[in-house]
Amino acid sequence: MLNTETRRKLRELNLEEMIQLIDQQQKDAHTMHLTFEERLEAIVDYVYQEKYNQKVHGLIRRAKFRIPNADVTGMYYEQRKIDRALFQELSTCQFVERNMNVIFAGFTGSGKTYCACALGKEACKLGIRTKYIRLPDLLVERDEATLVTKGVTKLLNKYANYDLLILDEWLLDSLSEEEIHFIFELVERRYDHSSTIYCTQFMKKDWHQRLGGGVHADAMMDRIVHNAVWYDTGDKNIREYESKTR
Repeated sequence: MLNTETRRKLRELNLEEMIQLIDQQQKDAHTMHLTFEERLEAIVDYVYQEKYNQKVHGLIRRAKFRIPNADVTGMYYEQRKIDRALFQELSTCQFVERNMNVIFAGFTGSGKTYCACALGKEACKLGIRTKYIRLPDLLVERDEATLVTKGVTKLLNKYANYDLLILDEWLLDSLSEEEIHFIFELVERRYDHSSTIYCTQFMKKDWHQRLGGGVHADAMMDRIVHNAVWYDTGDKNIREYESKTR
């Protein structure tokens, strides 16, 4: 039985799970026949799993996915006629290790956000710091940041430091020159050291004009599209499909 001082030290080391399992072992007659090494191994395995689960849940919570229950096993491959093998390869998140981008392109309702959130959750399971945000919401944050001293710089640093950033509704609305410059700075800071997932309704040929058609558009296209995996989510409206199958 653990004494009070040992319990205090374990709690100070943030090992409450270890205390819980030791207490359980003391009440379980079967564990009394185990060797010290076997009991210790069981304790370490339990604490490791609990710490891992806590870390993953924290990463998922802070990522603020638009679809928190999105999962790679919930994809409708047959109905949607999308590339199953490619998506399963993406779910390994090796593209993050290679600092590559992923672009989900397709019609409205085709499941772009679901795909992105599902990949984001897989990244969290691997301990990858991930953040989801709609581009319109990010630009609102940018407007608010202009009211604070060095606010825009701090905002850029914040979003540049995520290992994986999901930008939903990419290029959905027209952009001002200030917004284009802000996006360029973010793309530049993330270039070649992190990964970004873009969800868009627009084909590659439309991007340049929607990014302003100038030198900033040239620079962003060069940094994004040449190091990206393009994934077509098709033209099937998944929202409509799910509403009919409920």
